[in-house]
Amino acid sequence: MLVIAHLSDTHIDDHPRSAERTARVMEHLNALPRPVDAILITGDIADHGEVAEYQTAARLFAAPVPVMVCPGNHDVREAYRKVLLDDGSGDTGPINARHDVAGAVFLLADSTIPGEDAGRLDAETLDWLAAELASIPSGTPAFVAFHHPPTVLHHPFVDSIRLLDAGPLAELINAHPQVVAVLTGHYHTAAAATFAGRPLRIAPGVVSTLRMPWEGDGPLATQAQPPGVAFHVFDDTGLLTTHYRVVV
Repeated sequence: MLVIAHLSDTHIDDHPRSAERTARVMEHLNALPRPVDAILITGDIADHGEVAEYQTAARLFAAPVPVMVCPGNHDVREAYRKVLLDDGSGDTGPINARHDVAGAVFLLADSTIPGEDAGRLDAETLDWLAAELASIPSGTPAFVAFHHPPTVLHHPFVDSIRLLDAGPLAELINAHPQVVAVLTGHYHTAAAATFAGRPLRIAPGVVSTLRMPWEGDGPLATQAQPPGVAFHVFDDTGLLTTHYRVVV
């Protein structure tokens, strides 16, 4: 049985609130009586993409299990690379990474468009995903993770800045039955849907929670609710179950 803790949208900045909420979630995960197999953080690590914000994030993300991270629309590739990947090359290309964890493969793709809030998987990233998926042996479960959800989740504003042009990704997933699920963030709300016939799981936001249209008028997001985390459980029968928790 594989258990992955999934969080997103920490938006680390120079205000102690974002660091405190992130620390609360990480301390909760690190204190679990039965450790998870890995922690997945799907983007918007920093709020302004500054080196100091990533330095704070790197300290907060310390854990005794693997921590897998991908960028979001608030992240800046050069600073992200410099601090989180120890890469001072100044490379501005997409940040894609493969992680092999407990018999499963996690493909973390860069869905960001530098300078924009909406997302897109560019040609380089789609080619990378295609090559990686083709290399995974039959029977090995694979998870595809990135920041922007590839489908409408029924919030007019955030839907307008979701993953654009998701058709090529759907074709890739349809061609590879070993893909178990798509895991994303960005919406600052725990949600579940389907994409390309596979489970789509969206992690709750750490820094804030989105207010959905039927929840009344008010700010776009609220900080009154506690941060949350998703636990994805993939069992030996091939069943994926997700449990959502808040961390008070």
